[in-house]
Amino acid sequence: MLLPPFVSILKTVEEPAHVPRFGAVVDQTGDEQDLNDLMMRRREEHDLLRQQGVNPYPYAFERTALSGEILDGFDEAAPQRRVSVAGRIMSLRRMGKASFFHLEDSRGRIQIYLRKDELGPAYDAFKLMDIGDIVGVEGFVFRTRTGEVSIHAGALTLLSKSLRPLPVAKEKTDEQGNRVVYDPFADKELRYRQRYVDLLVNREVREVFVRRARIISTIRQVLDGKGYLEVETPVLQPQYGGAFARPFITHHHALDVDLYLRIADELYLKRLIVGGYDGVYEIAKDFRNEGMDRTHNPEFTMLEVYVAYRDYLWMMELVEELVGKIAMAAHGSLTVSSQGNEIDFTPPWRRLTMFDAIREFTGHDIRGLDETALRRTANTLQIEVAPADGAGKIIDGIFSGKVEPHLIQPTFITDYPLLMSPLAKRHRTEEGLVERFEVICNGHELCNAFSELNDPIDQRRRFEEQMRAKAQGEEEVQPLDEDFLRALEYGMPPTAGLGMGIDRLAMLMSGLDSIRDVLFFPQMKPER
Repeated sequence: MLLPPFVSILKTVEEPAHVPRFGAVVDQTGDEQDLNDLMMRRREEHDLLRQQGVNPYPYAFERTALSGEILDGFDEAAPQRRVSVAGRIMSLRRMGKASFFHLEDSRGRIQIYLRKDELGPAYDAFKLMDIGDIVGVEGFVFRTRTGEVSIHAGALTLLSKSLRPLPVAKEKTDEQGNRVVYDPFADKELRYRQRYVDLLVNREVREVFVRRARIISTIRQVLDGKGYLEVETPVLQPQYGGAFARPFITHHHALDVDLYLRIADELYLKRLIVGGYDGVYEIAKDFRNEGMDRTHNPEFTMLEVYVAYRDYLWMMELVEELVGKIAMAAHGSLTVSSQGNEIDFTPPWRRLTMFDAIREFTGHDIRGLDETALRRTANTLQIEVAPADGAGKIIDGIFSGKVEPHLIQPTFITDYPLLMSPLAKRHRTEEGLVERFEVICNGHELCNAFSELNDPIDQRRRFEEQMRAKAQGEEEVQPLDEDFLRALEYGMPPTAGLGMGIDRLAMLMSGLDSIRDVLFFPQMKPER
């Protein structure tokens, strides 16, 4: 059969003036009348389809292929292949006795060709279909005269009628031959609120979350391969701990007690090391009742790993190995482009003590300074300090404001002051320090790790110091946990612990600068 010429790039045809245009981006423009008109028309089409005996929402459809696999596997010399595909109509061109549209599924887009004399009543139903409708197509694969691999439809089934128009961007080529895109779905707040639409019309957003899933699966492969046990610890806890953060509080009515959404799972994972496991890890949702910015969301995902008989020096090597394998899985290379920087994860990474880093980037040596001197230094460096902030918070503020932004390549910042780390083991050679490191990369903290404190007497003393700080006005302190102290009194072996933010890791590997871009549903202010 001789087929008519085809066009390889289809655009939506303008309907008569009294009919609103397909794919208009009305949600973003705020033109409620246009939106209402379009939605009303689609509901009318829905009713007409039912009157014609077409169910707009059937129960299932058997598909045999995906668009990407069809396009990649097309063979000119092979017999015409019959396929069954399903997806959304994303571009549409109607003509009298023949029409075209692009169908998009999870693997890409493919062109569909339809003829009225072959489809019969299904072609009449097609006249009531729109961009965004989900359809099933059965037919054979061929290449058009313009070279585009397409499907010649022998059957068309409506699978879901879309009652709300998609914000489909429109393309036009100007007189200079440049591609111009009109009305992209680009409003950040709207994209976060309506992630389902964002995923539909912005394919690159879908790829971000595929990469995020690949990061998590790689973490599991590496840690499972080392024999560590993936575990689950309580989200609702009678006593929060394991980090400096304000918790969310809820009430359990049956027990008539207040409970806390966990801010970290550290203390429970250490209990499991006490219980005899050599290595445990958890990829957990944590919750902190704190402010929101580009790197903070009140609900976030954290990896925590604890390995018996190891220390923080060994943990540095594990982090280099783990992040390197994640980079290879996400990009196929140890070098990753992120926000204009080329990040090289090839080990060994630079190691720098916290005090040396502050001296290098500020010119101030703050080691041994008391709180009064630290406040003067912070004031000189124009670092804001609250009246209730102790020495630890002041040092952290200086480091965060004046050092972190300069650390682009992955760097181990080691050997923190004791007063900043109530759960870390005292340094084996340096008085007043603990065996702790953070990895700073592209200006942000990526992970935090300790040689874990396993001396129950020292741990109780540290908890009590935290309680005194709370009494003096500090809000974010490590509460005293009697059950955790009881566990340590049974004996915990020397242990290395690690906490790594999955969201920030996904940001880094995707070159994104906001945590909201790597969360399907970030926390937002309520809609009005």
